[in-house]
Amino acid sequence: MPEARDPRYRLTAVVLDEASIARSTPDVEHERIAAIWDLVEDADFRPSGHAGGPYKLSIGLLDKKLMLEITDAGGAPVAAHILSLNPLRKIVKDYFLICESYYQAIRTATPSQIEAIDMGRRGVHDEGSRVLRERLDGKVAVDHDTARRLFTLICALHWKG
Repeated sequence: MPEARDPRYRLTAVVLDEASIARSTPDVEHERIAAIWDLVEDADFRPSGHAGGPYKLSIGLLDKKLMLEITDAGGAPVAAHILSLNPLRKIVKDYFLICESYYQAIRTATPSQIEAIDMGRRGVHDEGSRVLRERLDGKVAVDHDTARRLFTLICALHWKG
């Protein structure tokens, strides 16, 4: 049985800045919605120097940098972080390429071909999550699954449709 999450370190809402995202394909929209739902249901999100929430997280782009604004459940500011996206740019680009291949494959390829592409997709996604955790070090502690979902949302901010 999985260990219960500490309710002080959960997210009650995750909002993407509408000015930062463009509408995209149904597949990308579905992944974005699922990532937000999963974050609200099961994130481990611990802003440094703060005793606990729960928290609301707003994510956007500001001058081609990642902007994370964290408030408590009542809306009081907890932290704001602006992070360079340079360490993630190549990973995001690679992720887009493999996702396009994956979405095409699920319509026409054999199950073994789909599985091979999906394994590659998950590997690139894990790499992006690892780099994101490094970028957040000292600012916000997140577990592996939370980092994966946040990486999905960062990709949604970069998707040009």
